Amino acid sequence: MFAKAAPRRHSLTRLSALLLSCGALLVAVGARAATPTAAQRAAFKQAWAAAQQGGDGWRAYAAKLRNYPLYPYLPAAALEHDIRQTDLATVQTYLAKYPDLIPAQDLRRDFLLELARRQDWSGYLALYQPGMGDALACDALQARMAGGATLDFDRDLADLWTRPELPGACDSVLQTSHDQGLLTTPRLWARIDRAVDAGKGGTIAVLANWLPAPQNQEAQWLAQALRDPASAVAAAASWPDTARARQAATLALERQARRDTPAADTAWQQLQTRFQFSTTQRNAVLRALALFHATDFDTNALQRLIALPAAAQTAATREWRVRVALAAQDWPAVLVAIAAMPAAQQQDAEWRWFRARALAATGHTEQAQAIYAELADATTFFGFLAADQIKQPYAICPRTHADDPQQEQALLAQPGLLRAFELFAVDLPKLARREWSRALDGADERTQVLAVELADARGWYDRAAFTLNHDDAMRYYTLRFPLASQDGLVPQAEQAGIDPAWAYGILRAESAWMSDARSGADARGLMQLVPATAALVAKRNGLAWTGGDSLYDPAVNIALGTRYLAQVAARFNGAPWLASAAYNAGPNRVDQWVSARSSLPPDLFIATIPYKETREYVARVMDYSVMYDWRLHGKVLPMSDRLTPIGQPYALPNGMTPRKTVDCPAPPPAPAGSMQPPAIATSTGGSFRATPTTAGSSHH
Repeated sequence: MFAKAAPRRHSLTRLSALLLSCGALLVAVGARAATPTAAQRAAFKQAWAAAQQGGDGWRAYAAKLRNYPLYPYLPAAALEHDIRQTDLATVQTYLAKYPDLIPAQDLRRDFLLELARRQDWSGYLALYQPGMGDALACDALQARMAGGATLDFDRDLADLWTRPELPGACDSVLQTSHDQGLLTTPRLWARIDRAVDAGKGGTIAVLANWLPAPQNQEAQWLAQALRDPASAVAAAASWPDTARARQAATLALERQARRDTPAADTAWQQLQTRFQFSTTQRNAVLRALALFHATDFDTNALQRLIALPAAAQTAATREWRVRVALAAQDWPAVLVAIAAMPAAQQQDAEWRWFRARALAATGHTEQAQAIYAELADATTFFGFLAADQIKQPYAICPRTHADDPQQEQALLAQPGLLRAFELFAVDLPKLARREWSRALDGADERTQVLAVELADARGWYDRAAFTLNHDDAMRYYTLRFPLASQDGLVPQAEQAGIDPAWAYGILRAESAWMSDARSGADARGLMQLVPATAALVAKRNGLAWTGGDSLYDPAVNIALGTRYLAQVAARFNGAPWLASAAYNAGPNRVDQWVSARSSLPPDLFIATIPYKETREYVARVMDYSVMYDWRLHGKVLPMSDRLTPIGQPYALPNGMTPRKTVDCPAPPPAPAGSMQPPAIATSTGGSFRATPTTAGSSHH
C-alpha cells in the first residue's frame, strides 16, 4: 500500500529575475492569465488533428481559440503540411506575427529546406539567419554562389571544416571549394585527422579522393581501419612502413582488440616487427590489448595491466586492474591496484568501498570501519551498503519548500511555461518539453523547483529528473521520485509477484517517467519494452495487446513491464539485482557472466560486469529501489538484503519484513540565499519522510 504523502510545499523566496521579466509585474498590478478550459483543450485537439492534414479545415474548430496559448501552433502545423505549395510571403507573414515562438523557428527551418529544394536562392537568402545548423549554412553558401559570389576559405568554410562529419547538403559546396583550389593537402589532412579522432571513416573515404597519390591510398587505409579493422589488420602486413601506415595499423589494432582480442594479439606479434611504431603508438596498442583481455577476464589479464608502461595507463586500465583483482578475490592485489590510482580517482565511492572491503579482508578492521562510516553519510548505492556494514540507519536528507501562491501565479503567467503545460495537457509532450526548456533556460533554482512542483501536480513527472539534476537540487526527493499511483504500478507489481519498489526503480532508471520515451532499439514507454517482447508477455499472461503504440499508455506499459520483470527475475531465483542486469544487457549475457563468476559476492559480481552501462544501471536501479521503498513505507529493506548471493532464492518483502530506519544525521548547510531544508528527526518507519534520488551510483 502507498504511504500517505505529506502535503505539498512550495518555495518561499523573493521572485527570481526570470519571473520579474516574464509575468510577475502583471501579477503585482492584479492581472492574471485566464486558465485554459477543458472545452478549449478539446477544441484544440480537434483543430490540431485537422491542421495536421493541411488546408484551412482547422479554422472551423479554432473559432474560439484566438486567445488560447497554443493557437499559433495551428497555422504553423497547416503550413508545415502544405509546405510544398506554400509561398514565401505566407511564411514571412507568419514569422512576423509570431517571431519568437518555437513553431516559427521550425517553420523557418523547414521552409528554408523547401526553398533549397526549389533552388529559390533569392528567397532563401531573404529568409536565412545564421546559426541554424550546418546543412542550412551550406545551402546559404550555395545560394550566394548562385548569385555570383565566390568562396573564401577563412570566411565561409573554416568553421565548417572543423566538423568531422557534414550533412549531404554540404557536398556541392565542398566540391566547388575543391575545384577552386581551397581544399589544400594540409587542410585535407587536418580534417582527416579530426575524422580519425571522431571515428568517421566515411568522411575520410570521401576526402581521400581529393588527395594526390599515394596519399589517397594512405587515407583509405585509415578509413578501412575504422570501418573494418579485421581486414585492415590483415592487409597491414603488405603496407609500407610509412607514418600514415603506422597510424592506420595502430588504429586497426586498437579497434580489433575490442572486437576480437586474441586475433589482435596475434596480429600485434607480427606487425610490431614490421613497423617502426612510435612509443605512443606501441602504448596505445598495448593498452587496448591489456584492457580488453581484462574485460574478458583472460588468464594473465592482471599481469598485463600491471606490466603496462606508466605512459600507457589511463583511468580505465587502472580501474580494470582493480576489477580483475576483485574477480580473483585477491584482496592484497585490490589494495595495491587502488593505491596505484591517482588520488582523485581513489576518492570515487566505488573504490573507497572496495578499499574498505579489502582492508577488512586483510585484517585492517579499524581502517575499514572508518571508510564505511564516511561512505554511510551518502544517499547512494555504496552509501547504503556501507550503512549496512556498520549497522547504521540510512542517511537521507531531503529538501522541501514552503507555499507561496503569489509566486505560483506569477510563474503560471509566464507565456512559455503556460504553453508547456498546455502542450502536456493536450498530449503533445515532445513539444511541451521544448517549451519547458526554453522557458526555464537560465532560471535560478527556486524558479526551477516551483516549476517542477507545478508540473508534478499536473502529472508531468519527468520534469523533476531532467530539471533538478544538479548540486543540492538533487535532494528534492519527493519531486524526483514520484509515486504516480494512478498508473497502478503497486497493484500490478503485486499481481506479478515482484517488489513494487524495485519495479519503480526500473521505471525510473529506464525512462525517468517519460511515457513517450523511445530508444534506438525501439523500446517504448515508461518501462522501455520492445513491441515484440511486449506481445509475447501479453500472450503469456493473457493480457490485451493492441500493438506497439499501446506501450505509450502508462497503464498498458506497467502491466506488461511488471510481468516481464517477474519473468526475468524467475530466471535468476527472483534476485532483483541480477534481473536488473538482465533487463539492461539481456538474460543470455547475464547467464554467461554467472557461469563464469557465480561464486562472487553480489557487490564484486556487479563490479566485474564487463559493460560500464550495465554496471552503473544495476547500481542505479538498486539505489532507486531503496529510495522508492522509503517513499512507500517510511522504512526500507536493506540494500544488503536486496543483493542475495547467486543461486540463493530471493525472499519477496511484505508487510511483515523487517525494514531499516532512515535518518538525516546532520543536514548539510544550504547554499547562501537558497531554501533551507527543515530539520528531520529519525524515522521509525511510521512517519513519511520526503523523497530521494539516484543516478548512476550517486544521488541525483
